[in-house]
Amino acid sequence: MKALSDLRVLELGQLLAGPFAASLFAGYGAEVIKVEPPVTGDPMRGWRKLHDGTSLWWYSLARNKKSVTLDLRKPQAVAILKQLAAKCDVLIENFRPGRMEEWGLGYDVLSRDNPGLVMVRISGWGQTGPYAARPGFASVAEGVGGLRYIVGDPDRPPVRTGLSIGDSLAGLHAVIGALTALHHREQSGHGQVVDTAIYESVFNMMESTLPEFDRGGHVRERSGARLPGIVPSNSYRCGDGKFVIVGGNGDSIFQRLMRAIGRADLANDPRVADNPGRVQHEAEIDAAIEAFTSTRPYAEVERVLQQAEVPAGPIYSIADIAQDAQYQAREMFHQVTLPDGTALRVPAQVPKLSRTPGQTEWAGPTLGEHNEAIYRELLGMSAEQLAELARAEVI
Repeated sequence: MKALSDLRVLELGQLLAGPFAASLFAGYGAEVIKVEPPVTGDPMRGWRKLHDGTSLWWYSLARNKKSVTLDLRKPQAVAILKQLAAKCDVLIENFRPGRMEEWGLGYDVLSRDNPGLVMVRISGWGQTGPYAARPGFASVAEGVGGLRYIVGDPDRPPVRTGLSIGDSLAGLHAVIGALTALHHREQSGHGQVVDTAIYESVFNMMESTLPEFDRGGHVRERSGARLPGIVPSNSYRCGDGKFVIVGGNGDSIFQRLMRAIGRADLANDPRVADNPGRVQHEAEIDAAIEAFTSTRPYAEVERVLQQAEVPAGPIYSIADIAQDAQYQAREMFHQVTLPDGTALRVPAQVPKLSRTPGQTEWAGPTLGEHNEAIYRELLGMSAEQLAELARAEVI
């Protein structure tokens, strides 16, 4: 049994936020129909590292989906899209606000034929407000959402995470909103619009920054590898050049950590018995820890801290991840077969459900691979109609 096998999701838009949200539905069994422009398809098909002309990223993002083509600039395509939406539970789009309405595909139109439709709208700034019409790339939204300001070292300009984290956060929030709306539909019979802004999805991760500013005017600044106000929580260089992350901020954990590194004096020091005291003496504590780690290889540091039951671990590259025993034991890599018959590892779906775990059943579809199946079986089109639509470059 698949957890979401009773759902049909129509995916519009392109690149990352919307397609990522739809991939989460597909991973748990929903039928996801991806609508792409004819000829060109989703630009993501050609992004970053390629294999036989197709993005390797694509196979992670588009697995388990079906692909149909529609040129939504043409009235015939809009009419077909309306028919498809009438047979779906969820529609996901990540165009600039107003684009769907320009095509005659606003929620007021689509919900007439399908009152239970949940329409998920992902954009940089949301559907309303003075910024709504602005271009909304995640890189900019990460800045406005507050994340970029606090990432990096204090004496250097802000940096990015190296991933499109804003898009991914928006996709996660979009799915939460969609599932919430579907639950409400079970009670009321009515669908609704899920308005997901990338900058708001980022802002929702900003922890205590707002209440701290509102009450005391405190602005959290860049702190490098440290976690401000929680000590010790940092990364430390080991003697072989590797780094270890240490989270020793619980009172009893801190005492075990200090004894493990030969600093029983700090373990018993009343000045640092609790977190507020440790914050005041952070530099002294960090120096004590690094004095231990810097003279030993990482493997020894890890062994000592694990024996003392102190949370600690390495900073992994993807090469480290690919061979790690925990990842292997948790089956965190799924395998797809590419069109040329070779195998490719992609991340497994998370979280893990005991009865209905996520699955990867096939690699991403070729462009328009399911045109005939979807348009004939779902909409009842004939072969002649499909041929005419192809000649008119509608599909």
